[in-house]
Amino acid sequence: MATKIVMEALSPTMEEGRLVEWKKQEGESVAIGDVLAEVETDKAVMELVARAAGTLLKQVVPAGSTVPVSQLVGLIGTPGEEGADAAPTAPPPREEAAATKPAADTTTQLTSMPPAPPPAAATEAGSAPPAPSAPPAPAPAPGNGGRLKASPLARRIAAERGVDLDSVTGSGPAGRIVQRDLDDAARGAAGAAARGGAVGTPFQPTGGGVAFRDVPLSQIRKTIARRLAQSIGPVPTFYLTTEVDMERVAEAREALPGKASFNDILIKALALALRQNPACNAWWQDDRIRYWNDVHVSMAVAIEDGLITPVIRYADQKPLRLIAAESKDLAARARERRLAPEEYTNGTFSISNLGMLDIDEFTAIINPPEAGILAVGRIAEKAVAHEGQIAIRRRLRLTLSCDHRVIDGATGAALLQTLKGMLENPLVLVW
Repeated sequence: MATKIVMEALSPTMEEGRLVEWKKQEGESVAIGDVLAEVETDKAVMELVARAAGTLLKQVVPAGSTVPVSQLVGLIGTPGEEGADAAPTAPPPREEAAATKPAADTTTQLTSMPPAPPPAAATEAGSAPPAPSAPPAPAPAPGNGGRLKASPLARRIAAERGVDLDSVTGSGPAGRIVQRDLDDAARGAAGAAARGGAVGTPFQPTGGGVAFRDVPLSQIRKTIARRLAQSIGPVPTFYLTTEVDMERVAEAREALPGKASFNDILIKALALALRQNPACNAWWQDDRIRYWNDVHVSMAVAIEDGLITPVIRYADQKPLRLIAAESKDLAARARERRLAPEEYTNGTFSISNLGMLDIDEFTAIINPPEAGILAVGRIAEKAVAHEGQIAIRRRLRLTLSCDHRVIDGATGAALLQTLKGMLENPLVLVW
């Protein structure tokens, strides 16, 4: 009996996965532990490994498909054995190849059209029949041997737009009408209407005549949307902002070997401040508050599809040089979608820095069940009062988002006050 390959839960919050690429092809031998496919979870791209040995008999779902956890994706066994031709028992997977290639041809589908027709290349070559919902072909056009030559996709678009194919000149093989001919005809009609019959060069808009393109949600973007809805609605959030003099931090950073980033210094300072203000190092758990004894700082990292938060564990206990090395490594692997689940889960407090993008200050959204997040703006030179005189000083604005169910105003203010004191006297960070 063939062994079923199912979509496994590869992360703690995974409900479905997108099969990015098959690493084994049908007919190839498979050993236990071999990588069968790469799967995009809600946070990273991970490996689906074989749980049995044999031959990959069937790829039940193609690459680019999104399927729920536990759904059949393939079969392993001996060629010809019972169950080798089994079909998936769950609903067919969704094809989401477009999500992996946002810059792909955007002229093949508009939102107002019916479900996607066969791929354009196969359709234009005549190797795929028209979709069942395609309208009947228009009456034969004269001079075409009694049959109008148009691709099924062109017929579908013409029916949607109410275009008479007899009035369109084909530019495809043997004069066949293809989609670009309908687009050209539409632009020509719009130009004529805009001119009102005036003589001159018609206006030709750029963009290929397509108003927009739809890209299916990636797994990480679905998770971001779901988590934000859980945060900004139910969580009663308040915000506290302070401004810090960063002159001494900047001087200390120049003197440090290895050149830790300002964000590394902020992670270390935040971790130490949380150690001194443990009431903020907590999770909301519905029927209880969990106060963590260890400090694990989640740092927000922007990736192609959204945001992920790798965790610097025991950040209050680690020297700055180790935090700098870890943060660089985690950020690089996060952008490559190569983090393991334990590297981006179970943080106790978060930090998000947009200073490198020239943002002065902002409010960040809490990542439940954490009770707070620190938003970091840019370090900017300002004219301020310093020791009784006006001086140009490097200043930084920090905004703390707090879950009021866990952190009260005075509690959050105390955390910011501690953090500010550490940054304005950075020797405590290396003591």
